[in-house]
Amino acid sequence: MKSMLTIISNALCRITGRNAGAQTVSELLIDLSEYVNLTSLPAPAMATTQRQPPKPPPGARIVVSSRSFADFTPTASFDIKKCELHRLEEGPPVKAELTREQGLQYYRTMQTVRRMELKADQLYKQKIIRGFCHLYDGQEACAMGIEAGINPSDHLITAYRAHGYTYTRGVSVKEILAELTGRKGGVAKGKGGSMHMYAPHFYGGNGIVGAQVPLGAGIALACQYQGNNQLCVTLYGDGAANQGQIFESFNMAALWKLPCIFICENNKYGMGTSVERSSASTEYFRRGDFIPGIRVDGMDVLCVREATKFAADHCRAGKGPILMELETYRYHGHSMSDPGVSYRTREEIQEVRSKSDPISLLKERMLGNNMAAAEEFKEIDVAIRKEVEEAAQFATSDPEPPLEELCNHIFYNEPPMEVRGTNPWSKLKSIS
Repeated sequence: MKSMLTIISNALCRITGRNAGAQTVSELLIDLSEYVNLTSLPAPAMATTQRQPPKPPPGARIVVSSRSFADFTPTASFDIKKCELHRLEEGPPVKAELTREQGLQYYRTMQTVRRMELKADQLYKQKIIRGFCHLYDGQEACAMGIEAGINPSDHLITAYRAHGYTYTRGVSVKEILAELTGRKGGVAKGKGGSMHMYAPHFYGGNGIVGAQVPLGAGIALACQYQGNNQLCVTLYGDGAANQGQIFESFNMAALWKLPCIFICENNKYGMGTSVERSSASTEYFRRGDFIPGIRVDGMDVLCVREATKFAADHCRAGKGPILMELETYRYHGHSMSDPGVSYRTREEIQEVRSKSDPISLLKERMLGNNMAAAEEFKEIDVAIRKEVEEAAQFATSDPEPPLEELCNHIFYNEPPMEVRGTNPWSKLKSIS
């Protein structure tokens, strides 16, 4: 022990140039502390070399990041795919500006829709959600891009794959999942289910293939009649694109120059039938004939946003309707009763996921241009998972609507009326 003390003490003596002949452990510790004091920087110098992070305000959440907000690029410009045009001399721009705040908002929205749909898949397999259920995962860039390209006061109507649009139009995850489980706290009080959700300026969720398209033209007619500078986004899928009522709507909208953006979400399969097997012409953006059209990369949220802005400006300028085709892809089958792999391969689905996923594309753009940190995305993901889990807890614990409310809201503003129940002797009241 003494020989070890002698070795360390002699080493300190050589380094410091002072006599450090320690005979005990306590004497050695004193010599070491003096050595530290000799070699340490004074307090003011230390303050200038080490930047201390500011203290967060009380109650604030700390984001674990190695960089400060000022280190990030606030705005970046990205090249986007050029749209194919029909009856147009110029189309949407081929560059898109994105701010850091917009990028994080788009990521949060798309990731929330993705997580919500995966939770719906889980609840369906547990037989908590029953009946029809059409999931939207893979197509999130369409809903987010459209919402970013129009105003909240504009109108939107879609088919039965409606959960994503219900969320982007302002309905909470909790209300959507509760509607799927048929609970009182659902957005339609548990009586609409997967295909029939509504919000201000959002007209559903419609279960009849293509039937929402004439309704969308009618909403656009109301906008024109009222002169409020609003428009209607009318969505349908490639499976509905051959419906006669769609072409009738095109004709009336063109004749009356209605402010309507007709959008075909082409996810490549109408139920289990590929577009090549169902349509003689798969160029859906040209199907309006006399209506201008554009074909858009529906897996890129910036592409969809810029195309929607272009289409909205076209309608608001009084030029009449315009037709957009969004080339997109759904990861799930047509509905929960469709495994989705009998008419396409698992490899095809995986290839789209790995090369064209809309959420990954946005995230990689932002990380590659120093617009956000990986830690931020991780924190957003954690918060979304928590929100979806809490919403699922509510959707499975909230009570179902009572029998006496079954017939309420048949009419918007009628006085209470009696409705015959399941047999001639049972009567139920309907309150608007």
